[in-house]
Amino acid sequence: MRLAFLFILFLYQFLSIVPVSAQAKKYHFSSFKMGSPFNLVFVDNDSTHASQIAKKAFELADSLVTIYSDYDSNSELSHLCAQAGKGAVPVSKGLMEILVKSQEAYIQSQQRFDITMGPLSLLWRNARKTKTFPDSAKVAATKILVGFDQLVIDQKNQTVSLLKKGMSLDLGGIAKGFVAEKIVQSLKAQGIRSSLVDAGGDIVMGDAPLSAKGWVVGVNAPEEAETLLDQKLLLKNMSVATSGDVYQFFLHNGKKYAHITDPKTGYGVTFQRNVTVIASDGATADWLATACSILPIKTALETASKQKAFVLITTIENDQIKAYLSKGFDRFWKKD
Repeated sequence: MRLAFLFILFLYQFLSIVPVSAQAKKYHFSSFKMGSPFNLVFVDNDSTHASQIAKKAFELADSLVTIYSDYDSNSELSHLCAQAGKGAVPVSKGLMEILVKSQEAYIQSQQRFDITMGPLSLLWRNARKTKTFPDSAKVAATKILVGFDQLVIDQKNQTVSLLKKGMSLDLGGIAKGFVAEKIVQSLKAQGIRSSLVDAGGDIVMGDAPLSAKGWVVGVNAPEEAETLLDQKLLLKNMSVATSGDVYQFFLHNGKKYAHITDPKTGYGVTFQRNVTVIASDGATADWLATACSILPIKTALETASKQKAFVLITTIENDQIKAYLSKGFDRFWKKD
C-alpha cells in the first residue's frame, strides 16, 4: 500500500508541474478487437496520460466482447445460446441492454434486422470458408431456427429464453457500434471530449478535434475496397456506419451473394449497394446500415428518417454510380 501511495503521489507531483500551456494534440492508438482493426483517436495534453486512457478503453472493449461475441465460446452470449430450448436463463445488465436494443431494431426495421439469424450466419460463414454453396433444402432447414418470436426477453426478471433447441443469436450487426458508443461515453466521463472510435468501420465521434470543425470521414464507392467517393463527411458528436458487399460475399453461378443475409429469404442480398448511415448513436447507425442494405430503397430512406438518422445509398446502375440520399444528408458533406 505504501509503495502504491508513493507512486501516486509522485505522479501527481509530476503532473502538477507540467506547464499550463502544455500543447493539446491528437493521439492515435490501434488494436485488433472483435475480428477487426479497432482504432482510437482523441485529444489530450500528455502522452503518458493518453496511453493510460487508451489502455482503459481497450480493456472496456475486451470486457464487452466477453459478453457479446458469438465467436468466443466462453462469452455470455455463447453460454446463453448453449441453453437454447432449456428454459429461461438469467443474463447480465449489459447483455439485456443490447438485446432490448436489438428487439427495438427488429420492430423498426420491418423484421429485416434480426439477431436470431445466428444459424443462418453460421451456415453462410462456413459456406464462404469452404467455398461450398448450400443447397436450398439446407437453407430451408436452417431458416426454421430463425425467428424473433422464438426469443423471449423478460426485463422484469432479467432472463432470456431461446425457445427452440439449435437457435443462436448473432449480434454482429449491432455490437461494434454499441461498443464504440460505450467507449466514447466512457472517454467523456474521464474528461476526454474530443474523440473518435473506429470499431472495424463502425465509427462514433465526440467533439471535433482541436480547431477543426469536425472529423473527416471517407465513404467507399460501390464495389470498391480502396476507392472513396470524392466528397467526404464532416461530423462531430455523431455516429456513422457503412455496409456493403465489398469484403465478404459468395459468388455462385455468376451471381454475387452479399454477407448480409435477408431473414425473409435466408440468402444474401444480390444487388450492388453501399449504405452509409449517420445517426446519433453507434448502435442505431450499425443496425440501420444492415437493415437499409436489405430493404427496398424507398423503405430504407423512410426507416432511417423515423430514427432521425440520415442515409446515403449508392448503387451501380447501367455502369454508373447512382446515389439516393435521405433529406438532410447533404449538410454533412465537408465543404472545401
